[in-house]
Amino acid sequence: MAFQYPYPGATTLGIKGRDAVVLAAEKRLTYGYFVVSKTVRKVFQITSKIGAACAGFVGDMQNLIRDAQAEINLYRFMYQREPEVRTVAKVLSNYLFSSRFFPYLAETIVGGFDETGGHVLVLDPLGSIIEDDYAVVGSGAEIAIGVIEISYKPNMTAEELRELAIKAVKASISRDAASGNGIDLLIITNDGIKSSETIQV
Repeated sequence: MAFQYPYPGATTLGIKGRDAVVLAAEKRLTYGYFVVSKTVRKVFQITSKIGAACAGFVGDMQNLIRDAQAEINLYRFMYQREPEVRTVAKVLSNYLFSSRFFPYLAETIVGGFDETGGHVLVLDPLGSIIEDDYAVVGSGAEIAIGVIEISYKPNMTAEELRELAIKAVKASISRDAASGNGIDLLIITNDGIKSSETIQV
């Protein structure tokens, strides 16, 4: 029988609406059948208008986000302006692709606002970038994406996006054993981070 390395589960999503982008993830960290932690942070603020949410190995996602934040700070210092959402995604993509032979075991969703509007971009562990209105990654993705596709409309408000994100992650938590123990939410508008909150489930 082949040995299977216990890849950690998660449910992480990003949704774009009329005037907001929501990033959300549950808080459980599992390795195989063991719950390592119930308080893991998988949603991160990168700039005043851009965030990222990850699924995968916590050490990999933390290092990836930390390196990207440092790179973005250098970008801001050199060019004296705020980066676009796609610029942040490209920085992450470059780190992922440059480590493709020893990859970061993390899937990432970047979301936020710039002068061109709201954006949600999803990256795989090798750095591919795909932009969409919504994206879900992790072991609970199949459950959560079904909930989103039933209810999603492009002109949804920030509060409607928040409710949909909570509903999708709750559905995943109810069926995916690797997801659970609360939901971290980051709501971003063109004016910046509207709210960062933790929902107990």
